[in-house]
Amino acid sequence: MENFLRPIYQEHASNPNTIGILIIEKTQFASPITDDFDVILLIIVRNYEQSMYVKHYEVTDKTAAVHVVDEGILMDWIDLSGYRRAVEWVIYGKTVFDRNEYVFRLKEELRDFPREKRELRKAINFGKLVKSYSEAKSLYESGELKDAHSKILNSLHYLARLSVIEKGFYPEVTVWAQVKNIDLEVYKLYEVFIDRQEEVKQNIELMIIAMDFVMNKRAKSSAKHLLELMKTNDRPWSYADIKNKPMVQPYRFNLSAILSYLVEKSIISVILEETKGVGVFQRKYIVNDMGNNHDAE
Repeated sequence: MENFLRPIYQEHASNPNTIGILIIEKTQFASPITDDFDVILLIIVRNYEQSMYVKHYEVTDKTAAVHVVDEGILMDWIDLSGYRRAVEWVIYGKTVFDRNEYVFRLKEELRDFPREKRELRKAINFGKLVKSYSEAKSLYESGELKDAHSKILNSLHYLARLSVIEKGFYPEVTVWAQVKNIDLEVYKLYEVFIDRQEEVKQNIELMIIAMDFVMNKRAKSSAKHLLELMKTNDRPWSYADIKNKPMVQPYRFNLSAILSYLVEKSIISVILEETKGVGVFQRKYIVNDMGNNHDAE
């Protein structure tokens, strides 16, 4: 298969817009990292006529997928968890072309997982976790047990990814294999939930309590990206003020859920500010450990 792919990547390597090429081979019978193809060819480009395209090939019963991806899109996938396989492709892929050591430096950066990128990824996953967990509680309280069960499972997956990021790693497709080795507390939650023999209602109820305990312990660390932003101003923030900040854009759709959770856990306080409407107040938010004397709502 590589003999077949060689002319393809050699052609791209001769293009000055190509900055790196990696080959990823399937390592097991049904490999999620390669989308069940035998080989993935990842071609990273810059200033190319197309920002991304994919072609599928088959040769002597072997299959291959060629991904040509703009550097900016690839970094969005990596930084914002847009396509988790991309991280594994870069980390585990064999470099066959590397212009000015671009791939080498990218691999090193992924191994190091810089603090700024880690805090952003934590905030993104924490937002997804809080929103999914809140939906699970609401569905449970309204008696929609099957949907609540599904949301709890989703929440556990977000918690698993958050746990991996906290340990300084990028979440992989097989995230539970990672979690089992680095965070037994979270792994046990998942194991208990899927193996527990109690009736569905009791299982969900117990998991809501257990997850709340685990999330509460991690809340400040997980929301550090947002809390550090809010600490740059000693005045209360409106929701719009926060949401319009460029650094918050990657998790803006879950911002309301994060703020509500942080208020519930007394990590931030709500300040009611008078408006022109009689008896109408705008909610604003401030971090509780900033030494202010405002009262929470």
